[in-house]
Amino acid sequence: MNPTTGLQLLLVAGGAVAVAAVARRRGWSAPLLLVAAGLLVSPLVPAVPLEPELVLYVFLPPLLYSAALDSSYLRLREVTRHVALLSVGLVLVTMVAVGFLVHLLLPELPLAAAFALGAIIAPPDAVAAVAVGRRLGLPRRPLTILVGESLFNDATALTAYRVAIAAAVGGTVDLLHAVGEFLYAAAVGVAVGLALAFVFAWLFRHTRDSLVENTLMLLIPFAAYLTAESVHASGVISVVIVGLYLGHQMHLRGFGTRLVSTSVWKVVDFFLETIVFALIGLQLVTVIQGIGGYRPWEVALYALAVFLVTVLVRFAWVFPTAFLLRLFGPADQPPPTRAHVTVVSWAGMRGVVSLAAAFSIPESVQGRPMMLFLTFTTVIATLLVQGLSFPALIRRLGVSSERERYEDALAEANAQQAALTAGLEVLDRLTELEGEPDEIRKQVIDQLREKSWRRSLGAWERLGGGTGQDGAETPSALYRRLRRDMLQAEREVFVRLRDERRLDDEVMREVMAQLDFEEAILER
Repeated sequence: MNPTTGLQLLLVAGGAVAVAAVARRRGWSAPLLLVAAGLLVSPLVPAVPLEPELVLYVFLPPLLYSAALDSSYLRLREVTRHVALLSVGLVLVTMVAVGFLVHLLLPELPLAAAFALGAIIAPPDAVAAVAVGRRLGLPRRPLTILVGESLFNDATALTAYRVAIAAAVGGTVDLLHAVGEFLYAAAVGVAVGLALAFVFAWLFRHTRDSLVENTLMLLIPFAAYLTAESVHASGVISVVIVGLYLGHQMHLRGFGTRLVSTSVWKVVDFFLETIVFALIGLQLVTVIQGIGGYRPWEVALYALAVFLVTVLVRFAWVFPTAFLLRLFGPADQPPPTRAHVTVVSWAGMRGVVSLAAAFSIPESVQGRPMMLFLTFTTVIATLLVQGLSFPALIRRLGVSSERERYEDALAEANAQQAALTAGLEVLDRLTELEGEPDEIRKQVIDQLREKSWRRSLGAWERLGGGTGQDGAETPSALYRRLRRDMLQAEREVFVRLRDERRLDDEVMREVMAQLDFEEAILER
């Protein structure tokens, strides 16, 4: 990267952060505003190149890892079939549908190149959809499906893209070889991810230093991605597996590691996402300049056709598969509602991975400028048309997580009650071992009991329920020692309830954060 490009990216980053700050202040969707701002500014500034290597090797790994780290392995396990049908089945169906359409509209474009374009356009980027869905209270199950799809669909699309591009450049393709390459990339990607997850988990058990552990976490996504890609496996799957494993084991880390990690990854996500969405809009002039020999109405028709097929194929796939999953799915899982299926069908916004793959098409591939143009228009159309209408659709369908919020509050209150009992049992056992307390020690113990009761009753009060109830160590040292043991007992209860599926991961993280903040205060 030359200094000029570096300066351009620095200016883009500064401008993108400013636009995102305005969006956050106004309560608008930052990704959509950044794309719109990039489109408006693109004709007025020098071209800002979108380097495929920068996106795939610098931006993609940490964004994937952060999303996986914050996801619930247990919830994803419950929707495995939904995610597989979307991240593998829908990607391949979209690739074929778009490929045949483009080859029909542009006969001069080889079929292999058309399939490569289909693979590029196929994977949605659910960042914008998930952000809007969370803000508007989209229920947890459709959100989990969207997150799971976005975690794994890039692996399918990028593998299919490589096969199609090899065929476009070489002129032939062996279907059996293509299937074998896909299975190899997926299996080895999982193996690399699990191996690195075990290695880093072992390192974390022996460091016990929040600064060192969080520094290692910043390196993990790049290590996983590069290791898998170096053996021609899926770096995407490797990163996701590591993130899911370590995220599920986060309760084993120290309170300082968890508190710092949450803040670090919020900053990383915000910074990288603002740059990524700004770069999408800034490619307008670069993409249009490459189109020649076509009349404006022709390219507009081609772009509209590809966009409509991309959207319709998703609806045509999601509704029938949702019906089949409801018909043959486990009886203990709630069937998806029509509103939830509609929301998932409409949440098909494309993102920067598609653009990065398009920019990486070799110059020797016939029809490259048109492939780049159709990718760009599909990304922009899905972001602006689907992204801007997504909040209205959620409100119109009346999709809400209000019941889930009540159930979460009830589960938290019950968990707090169980944790209170465990903490007080530890306190009773410790005080019995230390003998009859003197007056000062008795006051400290009474304070601990009162604090535990206040936290437990506070959870019930948020439901509209109950009211209050009643050696050489210094009192403060005694208080810290006993309270730390109680906090550990309470954490164990929360983790056990999470593993028994009586408490959701999201709720567990919230109550664990409360305990971590309290322990941080004790340390101070």
